[in-house]
Amino acid sequence: MSDLVIRPLEAGETHLFNSLSDPGLVGRPLLGHAFALTDEGGEYRPEWSWVALREGTVVARAAWWGAPGDAEPMALDWLDFTDADAAVQLLRTAPLKAEYDLLLPPGWRDRPDVREVAQARIDTAIVAGMEPLVERFRYDWTPECGLPERPGRLEFRPEPDDAVILDVLKRIGHGSLDAHTRHTTELKGADAAAREDLDILLWFPSPRAWWRLAYTPDGRLAGIQVPSRNSAGRYVVGFIGVLPEQRGHGYAYDLLVECTHDLVGYGAERIAAATDQGNAPMAAHFAKAGYPVTQERINLV
Repeated sequence: MSDLVIRPLEAGETHLFNSLSDPGLVGRPLLGHAFALTDEGGEYRPEWSWVALREGTVVARAAWWGAPGDAEPMALDWLDFTDADAAVQLLRTAPLKAEYDLLLPPGWRDRPDVREVAQARIDTAIVAGMEPLVERFRYDWTPECGLPERPGRLEFRPEPDDAVILDVLKRIGHGSLDAHTRHTTELKGADAAAREDLDILLWFPSPRAWWRLAYTPDGRLAGIQVPSRNSAGRYVVGFIGVLPEQRGHGYAYDLLVECTHDLVGYGAERIAAATDQGNAPMAAHFAKAGYPVTQERINLV
């Protein structure tokens, strides 16, 4: 077998990355995304986009994504191959580390063709040193889904002080069902997990003034909801969280509905959201609010 050449792309090599034949059953193609380098009008940097070639033919490819100005990538978006061993070597060789966000169609395990290519990617990532963290549902709300009626049980107020928000996020982290929060808490502690959540919310380019704390009629803090827009300009449910002492009342549904109304008021005609599949209460709230599951995801770290 000929030697394997593993290297990052150079400017103008979008065509090389796209020369690998892939059916597009999983990953970014499910969102209608095509790969292109930044110098050719795309969103992927050449130095974060790698290929493995054998006799000049691409047999594996991977691309990491980060927002403009980011020093390190935020996610591994693309991982495709015709040679699994080459893909493992590519992941081990590239000096880039970020969570692998594998996009899948709903009910993907019931489709043998999709299950095969998905499992191949999962297995390859694991052999390369990653481990599965969580499976998630992704939702897309549109006006055709219907705007849920506000329950009217909570009062929503702005809170401009990031220190207050940080404390709220830390309190919400206790007993959280969110796998990312639990993972960061286990590795770095509750303070770091709350700081990570806050940094992500501040990273969104949407106005800070959109954030709202929620209070019960007797003035007790219940939680927080953050309507947001991501770096691509899409409207998203940025964060929904209920304080431990206020759980059990279904307030997460109230927060989600208020967030949806806020985003529609800001001009949203499509709202993206996600939650862990293991977070059954939140998944039930999304279903009740009319959010259909449009993708599933597996996150590996």
